[in-house]
Amino acid sequence: MELRVIEKTDTELRIEIAGEDHTFMNVLKGALLETEEVAAATYDVNPEQSGGQTDPVLTVKSKSGDPLDAVEAAAAAITERTAALRDAVTAA
Repeated sequence: MELRVIEKTDTELRIEIAGEDHTFMNVLKGALLETEEVAAATYDVNPEQSGGQTDPVLTVKSKSGDPLDAVEAAAAAITERTAALRDAVTAA
C-alpha cells in the first residue's frame, strides 16, 4: 500500500492511498469514526481539484492528539477484526 501525505497539521491529516477503492476506504473511515479522538473522517475518490486523480484521499480531523496515530489505531482495529472473522470462518 502506497501512502502520500498531502497535508499534515497538529489536528488534521490528508493522505492519498494508492490503489484502494470504496471497499477499503469505507472500512477505514468507519474504524476512524469509532476512535474517540477523531472528530471527523472522510475520503474522496476523485477530488475535483486533483485534475482527474482517482486514488482516494483520506481526511482525518482529530479532537486531540496526532491524527496519524488515529489512522494507526484504526488500521490495528481493522486487522484485529479481520483476524477474528477469519478465525470464526475457519472454525465453522
